[in-house]
Amino acid sequence: MLEKLVGIEQRYDELERLISDPDAMGDYSKVVEYSKERASLEEIVELYRTYKQQIQQLAEAKQMLDEESDPELSAMAKEEVTNLTESSEAIKEKLIVLLLPKDPRDDKNVIVEIRAGTGGEEAGLFVADLYRMYTYYAQNRGWKIEVIDQSETEKGGFKQITFEVKGKGAYSRLKYESGTHRVQRVPETEAQGRIHTSAVTVAVLAEVDEVDVQLRPEDLHEEFTRASGAGGQHVQKNSTAVRIVHMPTGLVVEVQDERSQLQNRLRARQILASRLYEQEMEKQRLEQEGERRSQIGTGDRSEKIRTYNYPQNRVTDHRVNVSSYNLPAVMVGDIDMFIDELATRDTAEKLAEGVPDSDD
Repeated sequence: MLEKLVGIEQRYDELERLISDPDAMGDYSKVVEYSKERASLEEIVELYRTYKQQIQQLAEAKQMLDEESDPELSAMAKEEVTNLTESSEAIKEKLIVLLLPKDPRDDKNVIVEIRAGTGGEEAGLFVADLYRMYTYYAQNRGWKIEVIDQSETEKGGFKQITFEVKGKGAYSRLKYESGTHRVQRVPETEAQGRIHTSAVTVAVLAEVDEVDVQLRPEDLHEEFTRASGAGGQHVQKNSTAVRIVHMPTGLVVEVQDERSQLQNRLRARQILASRLYEQEMEKQRLEQEGERRSQIGTGDRSEKIRTYNYPQNRVTDHRVNVSSYNLPAVMVGDIDMFIDELATRDTAEKLAEGVPDSDD
């Protein structure tokens, strides 16, 4: 572990020299590249330097404890050894976590797709509920949401809604939301007061550029139609809605919310690239892990991940067996208790799979 940290610190120092080099100042793209890399290393370097400082202080305190004959000074040295030992161990644990391989997509914006599953109109209403929940969550974290595409139901829900969440770290938090969300409640249309169970699927895709996924023109079939709307003056007279079919995989993307055909086309290509990237990442995961599924789930849409039980005022995440008994708070974005636990389990699993050598 220490060899890795020494190498990281040396690279950090090298980047600082490169950024301040007069020759580099003429190449703005290089300066930006160096600055981003330095920023990515800053947290671990600062923590490592604190760790080295405390290890030095601990060695001095231990020497003082061995040599000191005065009872009062000896007691002070013993207390300092205890405190520095605990503190340095805590820092070392943080360093181990920071050395774990990071998902390169964690800082990306995300595209979220919520689709009604079993349950008819009730499922559509719950799609709308989840969309509001994620909207509140994004607002609380200072992120921005933009609707990309939506298909409404007669009673105010959605057959499906696709939206983008823009903000640093959006994927690192929302990636755990992929899967099947089940709701148990009495629908407004239920005269007998019976509880119905409905389900919707959530897919969270990291936003990727076309440079990350090559979209070959010969693989794409594009169709352009008039966007559907509320009628009257809102009906598009031009063919602005875009439907793209990726012929090799059969993936279909439809976008109509932007005002121009070009904007819809660019957005549709962006979504398609993200889906293809996610598909390739899942393929790689399966190849690396065989057919094993991690305890916190794979994000497979067929996997039931969470149940929202209205009569019992309870929300349960089945992957980590964590429940909240404040359903109204959850539905206005209070979902960090689930995400934090999932992230902790994710880290623990990575540590179990391959802990960096932590010998001093």
